[in-house]
Amino acid sequence: METPLCFKGKMGTIYMMPSRYHGEKILPCQNLLKSTKLYARIFLLIHLNPTMRKEAAMFKILRVNMSDLSVKAEDIPKEYEGLGGRGMTSAIVANEVPPTCSAIGPNNKLVFAPGLLGGTNCANSGRISVGGKSPLTGTIKEANSGGQAGQYLAKLGIAAIVVEGFPQENRLYKLYVGKDKYELSPANDLKGLGNYATVEKLKAQFGEKVGFVSIGQAGEWKMAAASIAITDRELRPTRHAGRGGLGAVMGSKGLKAIVIDPSEGEMAPISDKDAFKEAAKRFVNALKEHPVTSQGLTNYGTDILINIINEAGGLPTRNFSSGRFEGAEKVAGETLNKITQERKGVVSHGCMAGCVIRCSGIFLDENGEYVSKWPEYETVWAWGPNCGIDDLDAIARIDRACDDYGLDTIEMGNAIAVAMEAGVKQFGDAAGAEELIAEVGSGTPLGRILGAGAAVVGKSFGVRRVPVVKNQALPAYDPRAIKGIGVTYATSTMGADHTSGYAVATNIMKVGGDVDPLKPEGQVELSRNLQIATAVIDTLGLCLFVAFPVMDMPDAFNAMVDMVNAKYGLSLTADDVTALGQRVLKLERDFNQRAGFTPADDRLPEFFKTEQLPPHNEVFDVPDDELDTLFNF
Repeated sequence: METPLCFKGKMGTIYMMPSRYHGEKILPCQNLLKSTKLYARIFLLIHLNPTMRKEAAMFKILRVNMSDLSVKAEDIPKEYEGLGGRGMTSAIVANEVPPTCSAIGPNNKLVFAPGLLGGTNCANSGRISVGGKSPLTGTIKEANSGGQAGQYLAKLGIAAIVVEGFPQENRLYKLYVGKDKYELSPANDLKGLGNYATVEKLKAQFGEKVGFVSIGQAGEWKMAAASIAITDRELRPTRHAGRGGLGAVMGSKGLKAIVIDPSEGEMAPISDKDAFKEAAKRFVNALKEHPVTSQGLTNYGTDILINIINEAGGLPTRNFSSGRFEGAEKVAGETLNKITQERKGVVSHGCMAGCVIRCSGIFLDENGEYVSKWPEYETVWAWGPNCGIDDLDAIARIDRACDDYGLDTIEMGNAIAVAMEAGVKQFGDAAGAEELIAEVGSGTPLGRILGAGAAVVGKSFGVRRVPVVKNQALPAYDPRAIKGIGVTYATSTMGADHTSGYAVATNIMKVGGDVDPLKPEGQVELSRNLQIATAVIDTLGLCLFVAFPVMDMPDAFNAMVDMVNAKYGLSLTADDVTALGQRVLKLERDFNQRAGFTPADDRLPEFFKTEQLPPHNEVFDVPDDELDTLFNF
């Protein structure tokens, strides 16, 4: 592949690739956002390529019909070829799900898909995308997770599992997926069990050389905050497709669990093995060289962000009433590392095979007993600063409870913070927070309200400050102090979702450039470019954290594109990769528009525009008319 020219600008490093398609010597990638002709180039490259066609023939889509309990493997339709991960889930949902249907009704579908680089030895390529119409937001939804399921499905030659139809009432089923063997069977013996107990029962039946996907009680009860659990390397249900309530969709289908047996699977075919090996080596070297992916995340987990975001004045505290938390140090990644080492837990743990970043860990209690994996930054924030709690042990116990019941920790932490503002419990009451999450797990009337998410809690208790966009709660960055992420929250096709376009990287961490977090200028362009890039990363099945070296190191990006080309025998350029991300976003945006969403829904709640956030005393002031231009590409 040709080496790009690059230069530094106020938006960071801009890459310029020689373009075979446009016939020009060089063309800035960012200017290609207005080009639609590139779609034709991508489709020609894919549909006329014999290796891609061969792989499409080898890989199958698994159709699981819960109405007649049939399971059928089919060839990948032409319109889905060249897609994986989020690209695959969004294409299927956009094409096959009526946008105005009930999210927990018979016409919604639940899609599981590994990425385009799944089943290879590319580092950090085992992510899985889960898609459907969201019960929480009413929009299209993709929730992304680590764990072993993504790699296992890819090695079994499965491009997607599509769960459709509607089961007989009050009956649960489990799906077994092996090499050319697929079977639905009754699972009423798992009814009412949490994810940990569910996995233990399944292990007794299927052994420990498999992977499990499951829902807890929240999914069975179709709570809008329900997640889908995916087991890690130790067969613990600690990795979650958390956002948007897709666990409720799985529950509505009567599907309690999926058992994935990779025993007869094989590595995905590669067109040019030598070229792939060389590109994969360059890619892993970049991950090992970049300080964020080789030091910060590896030693302190994502929780390293607590002190960073607190110092920046953007750490939402006590239901987004302040940008700094006086107890931040007690729950920060440095403290998490210290406690873990003192208790002889595990620092630097990968949630899936092939992870070289290893941002997770194993958290033990004071007696050395296992509690949970390391809580993610967003989990620590949601139940820590956002609820005024500075107790890591309590936060870890709550994280374990959410994993067990099958709940999104971000949505639930916000729901509890809104309830605290209403006086249900007091800010800082860790024991009270644990009582409330137990209510959710018990399915009490109060628990059902809390499990419906922050927006419902706000309406139920008459709270004015409710931090949601399209009914989905905001994650751990206040948009008044980090305005780029505010643009992502407002405009994302998924509702408020930091992973859709992680502007924090450039606003705060100065990765990929430097855009002042307190000024509105440049934030829409930053978010737009990151949303396009993220759609690509999710489609490839890569961990989002690879974006740090990709944004800072030109050869990391080149290596990523080179791996795709080597795997499929393509000649995609950086320009084509940009167009792929655009295509995914256009599919999602079109679904939402057909579901009735308009630019008026791409807004933050009013209080972000009117209430100044200490310590900077800023409001969110990116103009609405600029927000409305984000998808103009």
